[in-house]
Amino acid sequence: MKKFKRILTYVFLSVAAIISIYPFFWMVVSSTNASVDVTRGRQLPGTHLIENLTNLFDQVNIVTALSNSFIIAILSTFFTLLTASLAGYGFEMFRSKWKDRTFNLLLLSMMIPFASIMVPLYRLFGRITPTAPLIGIDSLTAAFLPTVTTAFFIFFFRQNTKMFAKDLIEAGRIDGLSELGIFFRIYMPTMKTTYAAAAIIAFMNSWNNFLWPLVILQSPSQQTMPLLISNLGSSYAPDFGMIMSAITISTIPTAVVFFVMQKHFVAGMMGSVKG
Repeated sequence: MKKFKRILTYVFLSVAAIISIYPFFWMVVSSTNASVDVTRGRQLPGTHLIENLTNLFDQVNIVTALSNSFIIAILSTFFTLLTASLAGYGFEMFRSKWKDRTFNLLLLSMMIPFASIMVPLYRLFGRITPTAPLIGIDSLTAAFLPTVTTAFFIFFFRQNTKMFAKDLIEAGRIDGLSELGIFFRIYMPTMKTTYAAAAIIAFMNSWNNFLWPLVILQSPSQQTMPLLISNLGSSYAPDFGMIMSAITISTIPTAVVFFVMQKHFVAGMMGSVKG
């Protein structure tokens, strides 16, 4: 009976793995086929990969879109980790009744859908544009600023900070470190698994963000990869082989980030602070 349960478990996990991997398999295979073969549902690799990539780089400015996506994702991830970890550290280490109430109000903001604040945000950046165009409408800075700090990441860092050894803070104060010195020289290195988990989530969210960049980025030179792929799919006669090639290229950075940092991801999600 025990052996049967084990076999059943492995069968279930195998089926679940196949279902999970199949969309990626079909994406890669489709990028090697012609558009007509993709629409027919061909499941075997073809010989049109070079042709699809050539058409992609010749017909659209994918290099610029990739550069814009990287700039937005990297800057957004960096500032998200910095501001959210500072806020989470402060809320947990310097607790008071009013700070706890403020934190509870902050959590309530997670219930507000982003679509409901898009118009006020757009008007805000519209007012900023004449005086500060670098952070105004149609700038890469405006594409990531509203997503830099969210209640989720502050909550995530505060919960993980509960696992942080308070004795290290006292030792740092005895050694004469300032609060910022303790944060940067003790807290950040100790919480590297938490930072790794948050970095993966923040990078993926920023890289795949579509709605806000669609609203705030207006010129073709400021397009990101999701916007580029959307435009390819909305053409009169879409080339599905070229589209699947673009999707495959767009998937590579997030896959690399996850696999490079995956050993820290589970530990960070579980609240571990081990090195």
